[in-house]
Amino acid sequence: MDLHGIRQTDGFTCGPTVAMVASATLDPFYASSLGDPASEQHRIHRAANLLWPRKLGTTPWGVAAVINRHAAALDTRYRWHRVRRDLGDVIAAVESGWPVPLLVGQVVPRHWVLIVGHTDGVLSCYNPGPGRVVQVPLADLHAHRMSGVGFPRPFAVVLPAA
Repeated sequence: MDLHGIRQTDGFTCGPTVAMVASATLDPFYASSLGDPASEQHRIHRAANLLWPRKLGTTPWGVAAVINRHAAALDTRYRWHRVRRDLGDVIAAVESGWPVPLLVGQVVPRHWVLIVGHTDGVLSCYNPGPGRVVQVPLADLHAHRMSGVGFPRPFAVVLPAA
């Protein structure tokens, strides 16, 4: 899926946008049916946040639930985990073609990005705020000094598990 220009519509739809892009990456039929990404973001936001206030963003389990609707046909379920020091599972998933949502923040989790690639210790992360892919060295992620993704510290990932 071409990520250029797909942006979150407001300050609360980063999670739905990441879930939409990840789902479209996994499900070509869904990708071809996306007529209006802005309205789809809001539909996903309502569906993922039945009991959670939308003004607080989207929970990791909400992002996983949205993606699972499209990953099920691939015999895979996504589950959320706190970011651990060893990112081998994240790197393995991305190198196998699975998009991996990453929740970042400063003191508290605040923003979702989507890891879409890895090369030589550098993650390619789609940031739905500006609607572009940025490069994040793994060393910066470990040191909690990421730039280009909105916030410096990783909190959680949503990973595929076959």
